[in-house]
Amino acid sequence: MSEYKYCNLREKQKLKETAANWFHEKWGVPKEAYLECMEAYLKGDTEYGWYLCLDGDKIVGGLGVIDNDFHDRKDLTPNICAVYTEEEYRCQGIAGVLLNMAVENLKTKGITPVYLVTDHVGFYERYGWEFFCMAQGDGEPEMTRLYMHSCKETF
Repeated sequence: MSEYKYCNLREKQKLKETAANWFHEKWGVPKEAYLECMEAYLKGDTEYGWYLCLDGDKIVGGLGVIDNDFHDRKDLTPNICAVYTEEEYRCQGIAGVLLNMAVENLKTKGITPVYLVTDHVGFYERYGWEFFCMAQGDGEPEMTRLYMHSCKETF
């Protein structure tokens, strides 16, 4: 088994095009939308970043942070988006490491809480996420679960 490398896109800027293509292939969102968000992050216009897991040179997991992940609760920001781990790499904790990286990075910049929408029940709770409310996804007929991570300090 190989050692995975976890990074944010600022650490591996040369992966921008590859990462935008990878996320586009997973979610069907236009590559240009990913590139626009990634460019804003790389230029320092936002601290909402992009996080990757690499096996050698291959992206095997990733996620991003954006203002809103296509739901009606525009007041709940920022949002983790595009969480994905390649099927053959699942059940190894990759998504958990990426989620924790994003939350901790945002916390160091004073950005908390963080939100995400998902249909999964039980997965995100393992990483400190709490169900917050139901939200209406843009163009979706059914409501979806919206979670919050408050980055609480423990004393």
